[in-house]
Amino acid sequence: MSTKRVLVVEDVEMNRKLVRIVLTTKGYEIIEATHAEEALEILQTEVPDLILMDIALPGISGEELTRQIKADPRWCHVPIIALTAAAMKGDREQFLSAGCNDYISKPIDTHALAEIVDRYLLKEF
Repeated sequence: MSTKRVLVVEDVEMNRKLVRIVLTTKGYEIIEATHAEEALEILQTEVPDLILMDIALPGISGEELTRQIKADPRWCHVPIIALTAAAMKGDREQFLSAGCNDYISKPIDTHALAEIVDRYLLKEF
């Protein structure tokens, strides 16, 4: 089995570091982007197995970036998990309607992060 790759689109270094530690410990390869434009550049050459998407990115929001990714046939199949501090009523539905497959609220619960990523990447078909 090849190593699964996760693109983490997150502008806060501490959040990227936490995700990196949790997921590399589980054997995943991490690719990092700090803003939407950088994520799109990475996607030109690499197609990850999963994307963890901060919703509150500088410039193009994570919600808009998700729409762009899901509209492109090269990447539309990649599951996207929203990372967000927004946990108000209706937020989950808004992220799902933008194309996210799931979401994790911040502050990030490391156990929930590992569980959700495993659920999407270790599925048997």
